[in-house]
Order: sequence, then C-alpha cells, then structure tokens
Amino acid sequence: MAARVMPWLLAAALGTSSVAAAQKAPDLALTPPMGWNSWNHHGCDIDEQLIRETADAMIANGMRDAGYVYVNLDDCWQGERDKDGFIQPDPKRFPSGMKALGDYLHQRGFKFGIYSDAGSKTCAGRAGSQGFENQDALQYARWGVDYLKYDWCNTGTGPAQRNPREAYATMRDALHRSGRPIVFSICEWGDNKPWEWAGEIGHLWRTTGDITNCWSCRIGHGSWESLGVLDIVDKQAGLRRHAGPGRWNDPDMMEVGNLPELAQNRSHFAMWAMLAAPLIAGTDVTGMSPQIAEVLTNPGIIAINQDKLGLQGFTWFKSPEIDVWARPLTGDRWAIAIVNRSAAARAHTIDWGREPLGDDLNQRFAKIGERHYRLIDAWSGKAIGDTAQPLSVRLAPFDNAVFVLEPRP
Repeated sequence: MAARVMPWLLAAALGTSSVAAAQKAPDLALTPPMGWNSWNHHGCDIDEQLIRETADAMIANGMRDAGYVYVNLDDCWQGERDKDGFIQPDPKRFPSGMKALGDYLHQRGFKFGIYSDAGSKTCAGRAGSQGFENQDALQYARWGVDYLKYDWCNTGTGPAQRNPREAYATMRDALHRSGRPIVFSICEWGDNKPWEWAGEIGHLWRTTGDITNCWSCRIGHGSWESLGVLDIVDKQAGLRRHAGPGRWNDPDMMEVGNLPELAQNRSHFAMWAMLAAPLIAGTDVTGMSPQIAEVLTNPGIIAINQDKLGLQGFTWFKSPEIDVWARPLTGDRWAIAIVNRSAAARAHTIDWGREPLGDDLNQRFAKIGERHYRLIDAWSGKAIGDTAQPLSVRLAPFDNAVFVLEPRP
C-alpha cells in the first residue's frame, strides 16, 4: 500500500496537470466559526442517526438560523482504509456513508465538519492521517467536507515527535491540493505556541488543553489535565495580538449547556464572545433546555462575537471576584462584559469619566468625556442610559452583565 497518493493520481482527481503553491483556503472564517461538535457530550458514542437528529434539532431550536452552521464529527467516526489508503467510515455507525451524511447536512443549510489527527492514530486509537494526508484530504473533498479539526495525539515523543509546523503545513497543503475550500482547525493544545506560527497554516488554533464541564477546576489524566472555564480564560492573556479575521485563538469548544448553573453557562458564553472565540457548541442539542437555547442564540451576544472588526477583547479590570472585559467593535462601538467569578453576589461600578477606556495595541480609544455613549444591554437589547453617569451593577453568583457602547451623534 502506498503511503501517499501519487502525483498523477492527484492530477487526475483534480482534473489538472499542475497545482498552485499551497496555502490555507482564503476568505474562510472571516468571523469566528459557529457550529456544534460531538465530543464534549457524546465522546465516541456517535453515529449517523445522532448527527442527523442533532442537525434537525439545531433547526428547530433556532441555532442554525442564529449562525451555527458547522456540524462537526469528532473522533471515532473512522473505519478502515481501503487498498489504496483511502479512509472509510465505520460501516456500523455510518452505514449510509459520509457523502450521504454531508449531503443531508448541506440540504438543510449546514456545513459538514470532520476530525482527524496528525499522528499515526487518533486520540481514541482510530486511524490517524500521518503518511496519508493526500488521501484523506482528497477523500474529505469527495465527501463535501467543509471543516477539519486536526488533533495532535500519537505524534511521537521527545526527539522523535513530529514537528508541528511541518505536520500541520503538510495537511494544509493536502487540503489545498484537494481543490475544496475547507476551514482548518489546528488542535495542538497550545504546546508549541501555535499563535506564533499557525496563522499562515490554519484558520484557528487551540490555545490550551481540553476544556471540561466545570466553572473552575483542573482534572488530571496522568500526562495531561483538562481545565475548567475560568482556568482556560485566564490562559488567554497576551494572545490577542495574534487573532483577527481568518486566524483565531481557540480556547476550545464550549461547555454551554453542560455546566451545572445557568449563570455559569451565560458567563461562559459571554466570555467566549468577548474573546472572539469560535462558538462551537458541545452539548446535547437534542435534549437542550429552552433556557440554554436562549443563551446560545442570543442575538446581542452573538453580534459581539461576530463583529467584523475581529479584534479580540481584553481584561480592562480584574480582581479575585470580578473581571471586566472590553472589546472594540465596528462603528467606534465598544463591548463591555462584567463577570462575577465567585459563588457570592457581587456589586461593581464603572465610573466612565475616571477609568480611561482604550486599546493601545490597536490604537482605539473611547475618549469618554470628550464624547458620550449610549449603553445597550446586550442580553436584552434595551437601552439603559449613557456614559454620562457611572454604571453600577449587582451580579448573582457566577453571572454577568454585557453592554454595548454606541457613540451618540
């Protein structure tokens, strides 16, 4: 079995005798991708019926129309490779095949996402893509795949470990040669500072290890640990300079819907919006409560996340109990999020005239005092006053308040 597709086979498949210089697909992920991924809630327990039912539920609860268009399979969909090295789906879990599943999603207004790994095997022990990048990329294109999450398990250890830049660039080049524009999600866990090099390779890159469904915790797994929401948020400090349209820091898929308190789910969602993070839901959509659906489809919070300026937010004020986030938006607007990190109710006041609001990195300054802004409650969409007066809020445990500052004429 050949490890790679021969050039003549690629040329025949693509209908061309030459291939242009490889690059990541342009004009994709100009705002953070929005969708759903199977891993956080379902793990390996996936099949084609679940994916179809999830897509149908995302239509029924308004997620698709709110912008969640990527339906992404994670690990454990794989079966064996055929005699030419082309990966096949597990025939028991996906008897209709991946092309049929992709068609089902596309016909309903979704995009089709899939998973593989830069190593010899995936994290769950299925066939990885190392040595088969060209076959896998071509197979994904045949199936109509629109998004690839590419993991980092089984890539060797110590001096024998694959070079991540080489590994991810190899798959980028294979995706380019496939001829299909595919969002490339780099899941390298931040081990090799991908924010410094991945912008030319992928459209988003993980900045930490895996998230888990707790507000603040660290759960050990021997050689690695999974992190709670606040633990992941705190690791985003200093990374915003690397993000922007087509190149996003990815603090992992969301646990919205999996956290025990509604307020925690609300604040998790608000912080991912302020971080300009990909909004990839990771909960059981078919069993989702109306309250969680309302959180995930809130138009004001989504608009902050999807702002076309693409500037990631930053911590404006921080204490052990309260975070205040700021994010410049299009039209000289600003988003402000006040988050109660603690298990007790907290009050906080912003005196706009005494606390200069500015983003030195991007040279954007509100200059409150020279001008005033209307305050819009992002969760409700209601106007609540302006910056001529201090803003005082009282937050329930773990809860948040989010505001958009709109310049007055």
